[in-house]
Amino acid sequence: MSTDHSDPRSPVITVAGELTFTTAGPLRTAVDRALDGRPAVLVLDFTGLLFIDSTGLSVIVHAWREGQPAGTLIRLRGTPRFLSTILDMTGVSGLLARPSPAPSAAAPERPAASG
Repeated sequence: MSTDHSDPRSPVITVAGELTFTTAGPLRTAVDRALDGRPAVLVLDFTGLLFIDSTGLSVIVHAWREGQPAGTLIRLRGTPRFLSTILDMTGVSGLLARPSPAPSAAAPERPAASG
């Protein structure tokens, strides 16, 4: 796994090999660090991915969930066919396709209810 922060608005985390229970922790940490910068987009590059289990899949969902408050889009790149199939079967593809809400800091305040 490697992280490219050359464009802070769109960091790229590259994952290769197997993404399983034993290897998902470092990816989750890298995702959290990248999201700390509140990028517009976080790219997860799976070009070299050979296998993924449910723990690995949960890191993708974690990235989406943690990026939502800042409006960070999660983009998958180099997605192998087997991963596309898993994402479709589990509904994660649909989750990632949902538009992000506007960042909470930019949300207009509602007037206080009267009486």
